[in-house]
Amino acid sequence: MNTLFIVAGVIFCYVTIWFIISRIIKRNDVADIAWGPGIALVGVTAFLSSTEPTARTVLLTLLVTFWGMRLGSHIFARNRKKTEDPRYVALAQSWGRWTHLISYLQVFLLQGVLMIAVGYPLVHANIFAERGIDIFMLIGALVWLLGLSIEATADRQLRSFFAQPPETRGSIMQSGLWRYSRHPNYFGEVLLWWGIFIIVAPLAYSYIALIGPITITCLILFVSGVPMAERMMAGKPGWEEYTRTTSVFVPLPPKG
Repeated sequence: MNTLFIVAGVIFCYVTIWFIISRIIKRNDVADIAWGPGIALVGVTAFLSSTEPTARTVLLTLLVTFWGMRLGSHIFARNRKKTEDPRYVALAQSWGRWTHLISYLQVFLLQGVLMIAVGYPLVHANIFAERGIDIFMLIGALVWLLGLSIEATADRQLRSFFAQPPETRGSIMQSGLWRYSRHPNYFGEVLLWWGIFIIVAPLAYSYIALIGPITITCLILFVSGVPMAERMMAGKPGWEEYTRTTSVFVPLPPKG
């Protein structure tokens, strides 16, 4: 269990550094940039703390590091020319004189806990390391690849959509993967984390590692992903029709 304590210490320092950065540039939404690389750091730290690297832990570390760096760079590129995310602005306005303390606790420290929860399958794989290659690694890697492909494609399509002039693009993205799901990027994100769990599944006590995919699934479906995005889109021209014809999460053929 030393690996888990080491990971917790590293992530505590990581989110504290990002909190300091947020105070310097006066933007709490840098937490979004920190999210992916932070979970990648969970994986790298667990791997480096392990005394017995295996093919499984090498695979997991590579997959999550690639995912984390891609997501972090995508969010950085998306946000760097924008003002602070309105969600964080609204939060800060409700904090009053305790802004700094609540920002640290509610945004950054809480995010650190969630990073460890989501990334726990990586820690588990290094604690209960087993040598060898099995079918779970292949299936899990394929599910992860499918999830990443869906997420990256949806992100690219949305980026291209917003690069068009507002008067020609409309207010709602409804082409590509977004024709089949209102949130294909989030679907891809959830899918790839279930792929990570499949890789870990044959290890001892792997049911504990379910905390990873269950946490990210609940966050996206019920907390900070789909619900927030739906609230931000509500009221835009064509939104009601889009919700009537298009699946909220899992990509499905549009309804007539």
